[in-house]
Amino acid sequence: MHRPISVSGVEVTPLCDAVGPMGAAIHRPLAQMFAGSGLEDEPWVLHFHCYLLRDAAGRLTLVDTGIGGEDSPASSWAPVPGTLTGELAAAGVTPAEIGTVILTHLHSDHASGAVADGGPAFENARYVLQQAELEAARGPMLDQVVAAIKGQLQVVEGDAEVAPGVRVHFAPGHTPGHQIVRVGDVAMTGDLVLHPVQLEDPGIRYLYDDDQEAAARTRAEVLAALRAERAILATAHFSEPFLRL
Repeated sequence: MHRPISVSGVEVTPLCDAVGPMGAAIHRPLAQMFAGSGLEDEPWVLHFHCYLLRDAAGRLTLVDTGIGGEDSPASSWAPVPGTLTGELAAAGVTPAEIGTVILTHLHSDHASGAVADGGPAFENARYVLQQAELEAARGPMLDQVVAAIKGQLQVVEGDAEVAPGVRVHFAPGHTPGHQIVRVGDVAMTGDLVLHPVQLEDPGIRYLYDDDQEAAARTRAEVLAALRAERAILATAHFSEPFLRL
C-alpha cells in the first residue's frame, strides 16, 4: 500500500488493487492504442489504483472498486482477482465501514469490485454514478454490477458535492458519464489520462475511449485547469499514484 497524503483535512490513501498487463482479449501495440504517440511496442504494465478518503470526522469514501473477483466482468483481460479488500484491511477499514463509493465510470477495471457474491460489496454505502453513465450501461456491467447495486445508487448529473469536501466533476469522453473526483487540490482522474504520454500531449487519443474526440477535448480542458492550480493528479493506471502538475 502506498503512503497516504492529507489535503484539506482529508486523508487520501492509494489502494493498489492489481498490477499487470492487458490480457490478449484487448491487448494491442502501444502505437495502436495511442495513435500518433510514437510509443514503441513494449509491455504496458498497468497499476489498478482505487482511493480511500477519510475525513476528520472519520467518514469514509472509496473512489473506484477495481477489477473484482475471478468471475468478474474484467476477468477476460485483467489480472483478477483484485486485492482491494486486503488493501482496505491494511488501512484498517472493513467494507461495511465505507459510507460512499464513487464510480468514475462503468468499465470493468473500475467498477467490478462494487459487487461480491451477487450483491453490493459495500453494504452500507451509497454508490455515486453519473446519470449519463447509467443510461449508457450495457452488457455485464449492467447485468452484473448495476443490477446488484441499484438499491444503493445515488445518481448525479454534472458536478456535485457527494460527501463533505468531496466533489465529482463531469468529464465525459472516455465514457458518456465519466467523472473525476476532487478533494482540495487532489484530482482522482479515473481514465481521463491513461498513459504519461497524454500529459505531454493531451490530444493523443486512446483506442478504447468511447468518443475519442470528446475525450481529447475534455482531457485538454481539465489538465489545463489542473495545471493552473498546480494540482496533484491521483491516477488510476500510472505506476506512482500521485503526480504534482
